[in-house]
Amino acid sequence: MGVTQRLRAAPARPEAAPALFRLLAEASLSRAALDACGMPVVLVDAAGASRPVSYVNHAFESCFGFRAAEALGRPALELLFAEPASAAALFGGSGARARALVRRKERSPMPVDVAVGTVRGSDGRVSHWVLSFAEREEAPPQG
Repeated sequence: MGVTQRLRAAPARPEAAPALFRLLAEASLSRAALDACGMPVVLVDAAGASRPVSYVNHAFESCFGFRAAEALGRPALELLFAEPASAAALFGGSGARARALVRRKERSPMPVDVAVGTVRGSDGRVSHWVLSFAEREEAPPQG
């Protein structure tokens, strides 16, 4: 019997596999929290050389115009940033904050403040970057 069949045959009770049910509940709560926060959030996979997008929340879809299916797996820098080379510095470490120019799906520019956090695996290495975006008003030109 394979794993899938065993899971289907297992009783659907928390006491049958408390660690699994706790893990699933925590994952569900984390996703719900990311969707409820109201700020566009993107998870970027550190394993791929292209830094592919691995998760976007609902606020990201609303703000940027990309459906999750259109964003997932695409290189984050090329998908979002008007100047990908300068935005690459955001992935240098944890706690980075910067002002950047991003682009929406229809290619219109949007000035944002970007905050970057890191998620580390059990080995201590960065497994993902978490980017959150806050739209900002451009300062009027002085003259």
